[in-house]
Amino acid sequence: MIRWRKGEVLSVRREWPGAVELDVALPEGECRALAYPSLVGRPRPGDMVLLNTTALAMNLGTGGYAMVVAIPDRLPEDPQGPGHLVKARYTPLQATVLGADEQDSPFHEVLREADSLGGMPVVVADLHSALPAILCGLYGSRAGGRPRVAYVMLDGGALPGWFSMSAARLREIGWLCGVVTTGQSFGGDVEAVTVHTGLLAARHVLGADVAVVTQGPGNLGTGTRWGFSGVSAGEAVNAAAVLEGRPVGALRVSEGDLRERHIGVSHHSLTAYGRVALAPAQVVVPGLPGEFGERVAAQAAGLAARHELVTVPVDGLRELLAESPVKLSTMGRGLAQDLAGFLASAAAGRHTASLLP
Repeated sequence: MIRWRKGEVLSVRREWPGAVELDVALPEGECRALAYPSLVGRPRPGDMVLLNTTALAMNLGTGGYAMVVAIPDRLPEDPQGPGHLVKARYTPLQATVLGADEQDSPFHEVLREADSLGGMPVVVADLHSALPAILCGLYGSRAGGRPRVAYVMLDGGALPGWFSMSAARLREIGWLCGVVTTGQSFGGDVEAVTVHTGLLAARHVLGADVAVVTQGPGNLGTGTRWGFSGVSAGEAVNAAAVLEGRPVGALRVSEGDLRERHIGVSHHSLTAYGRVALAPAQVVVPGLPGEFGERVAAQAAGLAARHELVTVPVDGLRELLAESPVKLSTMGRGLAQDLAGFLASAAAGRHTASLLP
């Protein structure tokens, strides 16, 4: 199940908040590795490191790193401070964090009886790659002041929030007021036990005007109707609705995917919103031109029995997406290779801007 290797750190390639990318020498050659200093300490050139090379051997696009498990000859100091939430539970790298909703948290009293989002828009999407595109549409369509947007990360993809370079950069430039990691995911500005307390923390701890909910990087799918991690998008709609938020569904759309089940509106969105989401949402249908746009509209029409479909024009969104402060990439395809997918996400952001005062 795990491919273990020992290697020597050759150099630090780059780093961003929470993560360090390395060049590591293995007996079979050099590889690219990733370390999370909060878990394993900070590797230095010359350190011997213990690696998990499973994702690298499988040639996974998102997770194509060897992961540093330990620096055996230089262990980090024991952690200091409060925190009783254990995440990645009962795995070798289970970590203790301070949850916003636990008793030792300064926000425990705020969240103990919190039960409403007060109508806060909650944009739900399948893939992590939708996050920057949603924000491009939101901020580019907003004439007034900049709203506070929190990213609520589900645990269906990457568990460490630190893995996302996009989230780190968006946080740095102020496009996100914070990252909330929920469930088994960890490493956000705020930790929460469930998506429900994660949404409440976004509103009442971070003071967000809008929350965007997606998986972390690394969607899992099997080509079956129910075997994909994006079913959590439907569950997030339910959570937002029961907490008196305003759920907005962003469709997963593609014109560049080679798999028929994802062409037009992905079966992930049709299942998550059409079968899993029991509460109504405003599902945004991008007003794409031509026969492809007609296909998307026809596929989305089946969701009208449960949800309010909102057709949003896409004029001007490509220009906003071209100015994205982070690289746009979905399943290895950039803006030019899958424009429709990014337009669909940006359209959800544009609609959300219209819901704000």
